[in-house]
Amino acid sequence: MAGEWHDVGAIDAVSEDMPLAAKVGEREIGIYTIAGKLYAIEDVCPHAYALLSQGFMDGEEVECPLHGAKFHVPSGKCTKEPGGRDLKSYPVKAEGGRVYLKID
Repeated sequence: MAGEWHDVGAIDAVSEDMPLAAKVGEREIGIYTIAGKLYAIEDVCPHAYALLSQGFMDGEEVECPLHGAKFHVPSGKCTKEPGGRDLKSYPVKAEGGRVYLKID
């Protein structure tokens, strides 16, 4: 599984307003598109279990729906507490109408 590309869904399932929630093994990952570019970050807020893909997008940031922590999607950086830490990001690509994640 490490170092492999995983098909996680159709590219049509990702939009500027609606990220794609994916699960690869035990990892929950959110896939976002911002200005036509794909990004993939951990989908679970480190502060308390909440799926960030169900949060609110504001430009390049996603806000946790539970307690309002914010994360910069392109970098995974926590920009507003109570996030607790930065998020891990993952390589992501679109090919043949599908979205692929690389897990290390």
